[in-house]
Amino acid sequence: MVLVPDAILTAILSIFLYLALSGALALVTVSLRKPANAPLITAAGLVIAALLVVAIAPANVPIWVGLGLAMLGTAVAVVGGDPVTRRILDIATRGSVREGIAGGILVQTPPRPGAEDDPSAIASTREVMRGGTTIGYLERTAVVVAIIAGFPEAIAVVVAVKGVGRFSELAEAQSRERFIIGTLSSLLWAAVLGGLIRLAIW
Repeated sequence: MVLVPDAILTAILSIFLYLALSGALALVTVSLRKPANAPLITAAGLVIAALLVVAIAPANVPIWVGLGLAMLGTAVAVVGGDPVTRRILDIATRGSVREGIAGGILVQTPPRPGAEDDPSAIASTREVMRGGTTIGYLERTAVVVAIIAGFPEAIAVVVAVKGVGRFSELAEAQSRERFIIGTLSSLLWAAVLGGLIRLAIW
């Protein structure tokens, strides 16, 4: 039996996407504990290459292959967004912000006004933006699933809910910076992967 060219092209596209996304997932998983530039840049390169290929490919993968790609792409989006976002935040803050144990950041609370001469009124450290890691996983899941399903409007809902939930913690400059940079990098990573899967299937 001779395969028609379209079938060969679809098979090559499917294999390439599986290999690219599997490689990206392996690289971001290695970087979960300590994000490093080389594996994350390589993973991002694989994702961008896969996106470019599906954008110009004249064929789409079959739906049964697409289901597997959707699960793999969602895993890369959700898991990979954590080290990618943490590395971007580290570069943006030049390592000056310490992370807390509950997924937030540690900020110094200055002594109350007028109590500078009081030896008991010392500055204290507290953790803000708690649960950021968990929230990041949830927001990336919502974004990538919404894009794959063809409902990108849901991204506005995700950002609105996150903004309302974090509003009271955005008084400190470090919190605002982390919120904006972290949210944008996390959403961009998830959106690229969601778009890649969407283009590959439909």
